[in-house]
Amino acid sequence: QVQLVESGGGLVQPGGSLKLSCAASRSIATISSMGWYRQLPGKQRELVASTTNSGSTNYADSVKGRFTISRDNAKNTVNLQMNSLKPEDTAVYSCHARFAFQHYWGQGTQVTVSS
Repeated sequence: QVQLVESGGGLVQPGGSLKLSCAASRSIATISSMGWYRQLPGKQRELVASTTNSGSTNYADSVKGRFTISRDNAKNTVNLQMNSLKPEDTAVYSCHARFAFQHYWGQGTQVTVSS
């Protein structure tokens, strides 16, 4: 099993930055894929960014060039650096892990971009 705990959400003005962190309960080197999803009000959850333990990354078109996902194997965390935030980035962001053919989710953290 994998427990995931997110941190770093909050309120930020348009154009600002936030960093989300996801701490895993086991070595992330053993987790094949980790990523961040978000759910906008009234919409389905969508992939924001993901990374594999081989180092590949994938981003939604809407965040390319603004968001960066990274792994910190020493701390067993996956981070999402979000720059140039827009009001349309407002959502609940959830950490995801795929391990041993199972999917695991964090509890979610709210990100609000508003002036």
